[in-house]
Amino acid sequence: MRFRRSTVLVATLAVLASGCGVASRAQDADGGTAPGVGSNPPSGPVGPIPAGLEKFYEQKPDWERCGSNQQCATIEVPLDYKKPTGQTIELRARKVLAKDRGGRIGTLFINPGGPGASGQDFAAQVPMLFGSPLLRKFDIIGWDPRGVGESTPVKCLDTAQLDAMIAADGTPDTPAEVADVEKQSKAFAAACTQRAGALLPHVNTKDAARDIDVLRGIVGDSQLYYLGMSYGTYLGATYAELFPKNVGRLVLDGAVDPAITSQQMGMAQAKGFDKALDAFAEDCAQRSCKLGGSKNEVLAKVDKLIKDSDAHPLPGDGQRQVTQALVVLGMVYPLYLKEFWPRLEDAVVDGLAGNGARLLALADEYTDRKPSGYSDNANEAQIAVNCSDRPDVTSIAQLQAEVPEYKAASPRFGEFIAWSSASCINWPVKPTDKPHPIKAAGSKPIMVLGTTRDPATPYEWAVGLAHQLENGVLVTRDGDGHTAYLSGNPCVKNVVESYLVQGNTPAADIKC
Repeated sequence: MRFRRSTVLVATLAVLASGCGVASRAQDADGGTAPGVGSNPPSGPVGPIPAGLEKFYEQKPDWERCGSNQQCATIEVPLDYKKPTGQTIELRARKVLAKDRGGRIGTLFINPGGPGASGQDFAAQVPMLFGSPLLRKFDIIGWDPRGVGESTPVKCLDTAQLDAMIAADGTPDTPAEVADVEKQSKAFAAACTQRAGALLPHVNTKDAARDIDVLRGIVGDSQLYYLGMSYGTYLGATYAELFPKNVGRLVLDGAVDPAITSQQMGMAQAKGFDKALDAFAEDCAQRSCKLGGSKNEVLAKVDKLIKDSDAHPLPGDGQRQVTQALVVLGMVYPLYLKEFWPRLEDAVVDGLAGNGARLLALADEYTDRKPSGYSDNANEAQIAVNCSDRPDVTSIAQLQAEVPEYKAASPRFGEFIAWSSASCINWPVKPTDKPHPIKAAGSKPIMVLGTTRDPATPYEWAVGLAHQLENGVLVTRDGDGHTAYLSGNPCVKNVVESYLVQGNTPAADIKC
């Protein structure tokens, strides 16, 4: 999940930075069946089809080559699942074909998080990221969820407007600055209503999870194989809640706790980034880095840069100034991946010297800002999904009342995260859900991964989700950074791949 900001809630992967017969079946390790093993994909949907949705489950997408061993297609789904004969929208998907066609297990669906991140882009990187057992045994499909990317998108602002929104004051401390936050929130909501009004009520996570079941049916798998990261864990858990009997093997990596409120989520994430920054500062000091010889010295310089940039933005790329908001985003992004810590060190050093170019470059990577503009609509889609999913603050007065608690939780990031809630104050669509535990009663075992020093999805969220699920098993990675499977930890890699390929579920929670 992305770091909470007026344009984003909580974080995508830093490495980017689902009833007809089956041709043949093989016995699954847990006594079930794995459709399609030793065969080509089934010719039609497998399993129950919700009434009225037959035409969607039975459609045959035109898969066209779009890369080495890859195919792309457009899939049709209902805009409103309560009105399946009404308006439809499109989902764009990319498939990486299993290398072992004769031993193919089925289709592994993947989601990189966000919300708002492109599953197509994630799938394009799969050959370089995933272990060979998954590449051999599964077709792997990443799709842009409804509202995202090349699927029917939520698009609200042009580049200049989005630049202004992302760079806006994240810690308003005068009446005029507070008024500007509310003005901006109203303007953003109005723009989204004007340009994407019909779509906004239907980009929530429950509808996105229903889309997954259509995809599962289209590829002919009787049960879902899924690997979701960050926000993708909430999407996967929601699927398990809606379709527990259709759960095959689900890996939820960098888990979100569905039972906590937006406020609890924001404060936990603020603490998480503080903890990650502490780890960076300690590591930097031990290396005798450019920021100082002690952890406290490093943190003091970081704090000075954040504080000074509020009143005095830094020069950036010759066209844009680096405001405090961009400084913070430029610092947060490298905390997702320990390998990026040297970039953070250099960016802070430059910032203290009056040059914000490196910080701006990091913030741009985080928000998908290219020299020509934003490469996708991830920032807008994220707000649309988050504001639709769960209640948040409903007024500026309520937000201001919560700021002290945020600051107490995280003096460095708390206030900034609190004010990110302003995006939902004037949102035109009421939330479709509320925080609650997800049990997915009756499902097969679901694997939940948590990393002990994950800044974006704190470890306790994984513990919470794993314990809520009726059949959850927790895999703990002791380490830094966001998510576990792609971290290079061989223990995690082996556990995940053994579960997805062989169906080997650990008998109890394990630590890696």
